[in-house]
Amino acid sequence: MRHRAALPRSRSRPPSKSPTPAPRRSQRSTKGKAPARPGNIYGEQRHPTDIEVDTRQIKRWESLVESEPSSPEPGPSRLPGGFETLAISPQQPPAPLPPQSPVPEEGVSEEESDDSDDESDEEDSSGDTATSDGSQAEVEGLLQTNYLHSLAKEGGVAYLNHLLAMAVPPNDSEVPDTSRVREWSFKDILRMPFAQKKLWMDACKQELDSLHARHIYDLVDPPKGRRIIWNRWVFDVKSDGRKRARLVAKGFTQVEGIDYSDIFSPVVRYETVRLMLAIAALQNWHMSSVDVKTAFLYGKLDEELYMEQPEGFKRLGQERKVMRLKRAIYGLKQAALQWWRALDKSMAAMGFRRTKSDAGIFVLEANHRPKVIVLVYVDDAIFMGADERAVSQSKALFMKAWECRDMGKTEEFLGMRILRSKGTIALEQRDYLKKVLGRFNMTNAKSVPTPLPSGYLPLASIGPVDEQLRTRYQQVIGSLLYLMLGTRPDIAYAVTRMSQFAANPTQDHLNKALYICRYLAGTQNYQLVYGQKSEGFHAFADSDWGSDPSTRRSTTGHLVFLAGAVTSWLSRAQKTVALSSTEAEYMSLSDTTRQLVWIHSLMGELRMPITYIPLCGDNQGAIFNATNAVTEKRTKHMDIRFHYIREVVEQGKVRLYFVKTDDNPADMLTKNLARDKFLNCRGQLGIAFHG
Repeated sequence: MRHRAALPRSRSRPPSKSPTPAPRRSQRSTKGKAPARPGNIYGEQRHPTDIEVDTRQIKRWESLVESEPSSPEPGPSRLPGGFETLAISPQQPPAPLPPQSPVPEEGVSEEESDDSDDESDEEDSSGDTATSDGSQAEVEGLLQTNYLHSLAKEGGVAYLNHLLAMAVPPNDSEVPDTSRVREWSFKDILRMPFAQKKLWMDACKQELDSLHARHIYDLVDPPKGRRIIWNRWVFDVKSDGRKRARLVAKGFTQVEGIDYSDIFSPVVRYETVRLMLAIAALQNWHMSSVDVKTAFLYGKLDEELYMEQPEGFKRLGQERKVMRLKRAIYGLKQAALQWWRALDKSMAAMGFRRTKSDAGIFVLEANHRPKVIVLVYVDDAIFMGADERAVSQSKALFMKAWECRDMGKTEEFLGMRILRSKGTIALEQRDYLKKVLGRFNMTNAKSVPTPLPSGYLPLASIGPVDEQLRTRYQQVIGSLLYLMLGTRPDIAYAVTRMSQFAANPTQDHLNKALYICRYLAGTQNYQLVYGQKSEGFHAFADSDWGSDPSTRRSTTGHLVFLAGAVTSWLSRAQKTVALSSTEAEYMSLSDTTRQLVWIHSLMGELRMPITYIPLCGDNQGAIFNATNAVTEKRTKHMDIRFHYIREVVEQGKVRLYFVKTDDNPADMLTKNLARDKFLNCRGQLGIAFHG
């Protein structure tokens, strides 16, 4: 009969909350002992990581306390890493030594000693735990004190690093950074003080109440084989101080073709907004705004979608259930499209007609004239018209159809502040500009007179990509691009030119991007003012032949004016290489003509037709080729699409005029100009600078 080998008896002590003093060392060999796991068959209850920590701290204790120096005078000992600790002076009370395990008495075998140890462990486990806790606290306190004394005495980099490590981390403060509120998570809200946390939790509850009131979802059991869409909370602080919490679906978890198909949603264009504001200044129209609450929640879904319950607000007792979406919510791929479809039907029911030139404009006509015009960008809308009563009635009808917040007279739209004074309308983005300068530490930077140095030509990088540099560069360029698209045509060329290197920028590119910030720092107080002059539409076009040294393509730039200020601007590289300056100018005129034809079409749909728009250029040859259908050996190769300008000129929608280069403000959109020339062109844009 085979007998199983007896399992070795465990000599581990009962579990303790902190490391114990050095254990009794047995004379028996421990070879072949299985690795200890929590609660294993060998009786070990501690986690292996706790055992490792105990071992390290015991060794550290022995190196500091048990090992006595050969010299009778106290000397410094060393911590791991080479840092000296101050020796304990004789006047100081001696450090307590860890309690030693009793040595087996003579005549007592090791096996009997082991048995007695096990029994004593069971009897005095609580007392040993308390003793070990106190010993360990004294050990850690002594180590920390000696270490800090040594660092303070030596000083240097190690001491500074220690002090910096003890500082409050900028990204882990008790209250998250309010300048990056949109980057907060729900866990950040939970770390806030009670008063602030309550405000944000109330905002979350208001969002959920809004979803429940509109019957957006039903709680159901998760269906088998269906992908569950994730979600998250998005927080924001509105310009009036209101706290907004939005439950947003993580659209990237949707599957194309199953969870969504079409996602495109039209909105009003920036240039259309500026054009309509210029008309409002000339006609002295009344303007009033509304903000649609939870606009995306009105769109009905055609697909069957399931989403998890929001973090922090799972239904008690129904945590495993999911939300069966009946209407769209923010974050879904098709949310914007479904809202626009619902809005389009509602506006048609109220008698408004959507324009084909810009799908974000709705017109209410009376006697073949525009009575009320509505500009819509997602959930923000502006009602404008000459009759204040008609504007108010249309606005009230709109608010009856949708739950809206009445914003009163229009003061802000698309991040642009709108100021009215004495028949003029001014636009500015100073608050956002200051925020950008502060983010990139350029608030107090030394100002420069031009966006880029005169004659500067950036070159593409051929080296490897620096990920950190590229991220910072794209942040700078993206912020500047938002300013340029809104109210800053004076930086259009600089931003567009530098954006071409966003894929692999160099330090020189980043320096020049910050150079643009220096220019903006000196021109923070500005306004784009419409209505100072009662002028109609007119445009300027220009080009810089072969300005790109790597591709040898030319740069096109154009400006369109109305009411004494620019409403539309463009600066970009041409699609093909021009073989002469005349060809480059001809291509620039043709591109500008397409913009003018769009304006002509838009004004016709608004029942405010115009006869023609003057277009000015500074190249006689290009103007001659545009007004005369001639074919010469130097122009016969040109693409047929550039001859579109001839048809437009024949139809009388555009008339071409020659101006001198010095009188062409579009020149600033094609190259880096010297200070005097740049200021001369900028002075014609209708931008007013203060102080």
